[in-house]
Amino acid sequence: MTTPLPRGQFPVTARWRYFNHASVAPMPLAAVGAMARAAEATAADGAMDYEPRAAEVERVRTAAAGLLGVGRDDVAFVKNTTEGMALVAAGLDWRPGDRVVVPDHEFPTVLYPWLALADRGVEVTLVPTQGTARALPIDAFEAALAAGPPPRVVATSWVQYARGWRIDLAALAERCHDVGALLVVDLIQGLGAIPAALDEWGVDVGVAGGHKWLLGPEGIGVVQVAERCRDAIRPMAPGWASVRQRGEYDDPSYRLDASARRYEGGTVGVAAIHALGASIDLLLDAGIEAVAAHIDRLGDRAVAALAAQDIATLSDRSAEGRSGIVTVASGSTEPDRVAAVLADAGVAVAARGGGIRLSPHGYNTDDEVDEVVEALVAAIAGPRGRPEHR
Repeated sequence: MTTPLPRGQFPVTARWRYFNHASVAPMPLAAVGAMARAAEATAADGAMDYEPRAAEVERVRTAAAGLLGVGRDDVAFVKNTTEGMALVAAGLDWRPGDRVVVPDHEFPTVLYPWLALADRGVEVTLVPTQGTARALPIDAFEAALAAGPPPRVVATSWVQYARGWRIDLAALAERCHDVGALLVVDLIQGLGAIPAALDEWGVDVGVAGGHKWLLGPEGIGVVQVAERCRDAIRPMAPGWASVRQRGEYDDPSYRLDASARRYEGGTVGVAAIHALGASIDLLLDAGIEAVAAHIDRLGDRAVAALAAQDIATLSDRSAEGRSGIVTVASGSTEPDRVAAVLADAGVAVAARGGGIRLSPHGYNTDDEVDEVVEALVAAIAGPRGRPEHR
């Protein structure tokens, strides 16, 4: 079958039916080549190759902005999602009694930066998701927003990492701004698999590491910081790259760059950015809408085939709540055990959310879905020869 992302770019397919892009994605050959060329150029020419390498960094910034749905001045490079979240937590001028609102079943990256502010008098209010919930509707935020003084920040994932529910960011941004709160979003489980329009939606800060659905290397990511809130978020590690006169080392004045580049501080990971840019190019060339539609269709195929085996889906598959993540029940067999058996069979998945998390991408095929389903049913059945369900 034809896939929106060219399968020839993904040597992982020779060994694995790889349905674990919500963890660490295999890099395409284009990204590997871009990283190697950047390293080889530095090996051959050192600083004499600086200008073309720096120009490529700026080209990638523009490409990333297009994927985020923002202007290029809103984009900075960070090491990972955690650094982008910490940028806000460290950069705001906090006062005792300030509040942050966070869902209660979040990835630690979205929660820990705010809990770490307890010694500054910052309080965290958790939005209850009732543990086994398949979704987190916007209405669930209402009580938390009203549970005390207006929060300074609402922090959430766009797509929840374990069961994959997706939040309506435009609706949440409207509620946040009504009470004067910044909306800070972990985008890592959506960006690259779902079209984004952060500027249109009103997201204040959005951040994503590059090593999941973006198909980039570990240790590089992007953060979007809207112009309206940049002056309120002080750079936590300012340096030569933070100022308007970057490169003019004899100018001692501290004049922050007007763009989000003020948050980069020092030298960025050039080779990793080049690699990330090559992966983003693949996504943009394919069309993120086409990639998203393909991932959706593969998810639906897996859900239907598993339902025929009486295996329940734990993820929200509604039009407004679905994502690239499909988590399914593992019956009476422990999810970790199922994932290990599948790995032995050459199927890459993850045990998350009380079940088995499947996360295909734009180069996976219908045949792979069918093979993964067959292996999953067998792994759940175990030695008894038939699945047990919950």
